[in-house]
Amino acid sequence: MLFQTPAPTAALARKLDELDELRAQLNNELRRPSPWLGVLRRLARATAVSQSTGIEGFHVSDEDALSLVSGEAHAAPGETDRLAVECYARAMDHVVAMAEDPEFDWSQRVILALHFDACSFQHEARPGRWRTGGVGIVDGRGRIIYQAPDAGEVPGLMAEVVEWLQHGDLDAHVVVRAAMAHLNVVSVHPFRDGNGRVSRIVQSLALVRDGLLAPEFASIEEYLGEHTPAYYEILQRTHGRTYDPTRSAAAWVAFCVDAHLHQARRRLEQIHEAGVRWERLERIAERRAWPDRFVIALEQSFFGGGAERTGYAREAEVSLPTASTDLRRMVEAGMLVQRGQGRATRYEPSDALRAAAAGE
Repeated sequence: MLFQTPAPTAALARKLDELDELRAQLNNELRRPSPWLGVLRRLARATAVSQSTGIEGFHVSDEDALSLVSGEAHAAPGETDRLAVECYARAMDHVVAMAEDPEFDWSQRVILALHFDACSFQHEARPGRWRTGGVGIVDGRGRIIYQAPDAGEVPGLMAEVVEWLQHGDLDAHVVVRAAMAHLNVVSVHPFRDGNGRVSRIVQSLALVRDGLLAPEFASIEEYLGEHTPAYYEILQRTHGRTYDPTRSAAAWVAFCVDAHLHQARRRLEQIHEAGVRWERLERIAERRAWPDRFVIALEQSFFGGGAERTGYAREAEVSLPTASTDLRRMVEAGMLVQRGQGRATRYEPSDALRAAAAGE
């Protein structure tokens, strides 16, 4: 037996209507050929991945997250935090591929594959396999605050989860279905480790499979990472001390809807701010008779520890030597400040660029 999808209250229905309006606005913004969206997508994706892995204790800098998620850097064996981010990003790449697959069907193998993607660096987690022993969640004092179902029940319960994902409650709002997918997977706790990560990835896949924006704009990992105590508290309040799917999931669904509303408003605000900033950066480039591509580097400099040669070259579609020359010109003009050396070199906005971008 799984947790049942609650009927929406009038208050929740109003919030879902508001969310639909915000999503429509986001879709309209994302359909426009806006040059600043490339940087914003990369930033949103890196933030979602780093926040989701951060929930489980894997922490990297914003600069590292952006490099790892974009494939511009790779973790070395033993770099556990960086490996967690890189593997989670790989799982999200898999989500994108499955979202676009016209032959896609939910199956236990899909969830096992996502676990393998996200946890392949943790041999003790038995990547891609259901757990064979008991597992529980403990608090900071070592006390068990949630006891998951027995290992022998996991294959049957996960078969129910998959059947529901494929056929259950299809008339429910996609955000509600995704929240229930998250809840049911994390409550079964089918893996030895990585259950939270996989539950959040499954939620993202449920969202994008129904055509609800790209993963970086549809997911709520960023919100959950910023509100981790509240996230854990509502999960604990929903599933209780032991697996009991007769309990109401209404509070959990309401929490997720609020998270989506917050994220949608934030993304619209970020898109607006990026558009205004881009126009100001364009004026800087025009006054100096710089090629249009220079604006990409100027915009990148504000995020993830600064612009770097490889990422700029890729997005501007120029060679690495050309990228180096471009960046050097911007440094010499006093718009960028070079930090570090060799492969660690980054280009941050100068005080003059920050002032100009802020309209001062």
